[in-house]
Amino acid sequence: QEVLAEAIQTVMRRYAVPEPYEKLKALTRGQRITAGELERFINTLEIPETERSRLLTMTPASYIGLAEQLTRSL
Repeated sequence: QEVLAEAIQTVMRRYAVPEPYEKLKALTRGQRITAGELERFINTLEIPETERSRLLTMTPASYIGLAEQLTRSL
C-alpha cells in the first residue's frame, strides 16, 4: 500500500490539502498499513469525490507513477 503514497500525495497537493507529506509520513513511516487503513485515510481527505473514488480503486499493480515516462526517456 505504501506504493500508492506518491499518488495520494500528488492529489493532496493538487487540492491544497495542508501538510500532505507529513500526514502520509505519519500514516506510513516504519509500519505496514492495510488496505482498510489506507481507505480510511483517503476518506478523511478534503478532495473532490471523483479523486477520492479514483484513489480508492487504485492498486499498487495499477499505479505506475512516472515509471513509463522515465523508462522512455532513457
